[in-house]
Amino acid sequence: MRYLKFEKPMIELDGKIEELIKFSEKENIDVSFEINNMKQKLEDMKKNIYLNLSSWERIQIARHPERPYTMDYINDIFTKFIVFHGDRCFSEDKAMVTGIGEIEGNNVAVIGHQKGRETTEKLERNFGCAHPEGYRKALRIMKLAERFNMPIITFIDTPGAYPGIGAEERGQAEAIAVNIREMFSLKVPIIVVIIGEGGSGGALGIGIGDVICILENAYYSVISPEGCAAILWKDPAKSNLAAEALKLTPKDLLKLGIVDEVIPEPLGGAHKDFKKISNSLRDSLLNNLNKFKNISENDLLNTRYEKFRKLGVYSVMQSVGSEYKETNDSSENSEHSLQQAHNGVERVDDPR
Repeated sequence: MRYLKFEKPMIELDGKIEELIKFSEKENIDVSFEINNMKQKLEDMKKNIYLNLSSWERIQIARHPERPYTMDYINDIFTKFIVFHGDRCFSEDKAMVTGIGEIEGNNVAVIGHQKGRETTEKLERNFGCAHPEGYRKALRIMKLAERFNMPIITFIDTPGAYPGIGAEERGQAEAIAVNIREMFSLKVPIIVVIIGEGGSGGALGIGIGDVICILENAYYSVISPEGCAAILWKDPAKSNLAAEALKLTPKDLLKLGIVDEVIPEPLGGAHKDFKKISNSLRDSLLNNLNKFKNISENDLLNTRYEKFRKLGVYSVMQSVGSEYKETNDSSENSEHSLQQAHNGVERVDDPR
């Protein structure tokens, strides 16, 4: 088990407990009272640390090398899973896993980023950073799912789409943009789950859904904290400040309406108890799949559209007589506000 820096006090106390147990066995001395007190202190320490994590500490858990990846969940949750390869245009991208499987009698299409464990697999999977062919393969499976009326489940876990020259030459931005556009028009339910890192356009390429779920120690952001710190402060060491400012943790995302559900993790992270988090994720997927069983195509598409139209707030300068008045508006009224802009109202700020 690998430990993070902020977990060091727990490691030290755990080590002392092990030493005391060995001493008790060796010297045949009863120190059970002291051991139980130390174990209780350890449990209290764990709760105090894990229930009060900073944004930066939560990101470190999201990136933990022992955290479950897409294929771990697929193998445990889905049965009869068949992997699909290739985008039928260029090649196979192993950073993006696609296929069809079954969950409790429901046939579904499953798509997700896949990182690697060992060095060889990390390179083969490109550290979970998909190429254009990965996003085109994902769209191919989505279209197939739509043809056979199967819900789509996507697992997001990527630092971002691969930014290399070859990927750009093959249309990385276009591939992601097309996926975003097409996912809005798919006539089957889409459930998105952020299981680890949800970075930039690499996440959005399979991130448009009717329900957006996120694991308790995952994150979702337009840019990594390191990248944000490098741009704003010219200092990647200030990543902890950037993490707080970006509001990328599940609690913030739920408050802002960007995600719909936070799936609790075992104390310390998903890697501490895989079976427990896998069961929680299965329950969430089944619950959300049941919600869409009797919804019409038109209602599905309209609700999905409105869901994303409501995101974001901007300011306008509105002409009132000879004065200008600044007002805040949500994207619910964006069409009306845009019409005002055409009539002489100047939009001055749009953080979206």
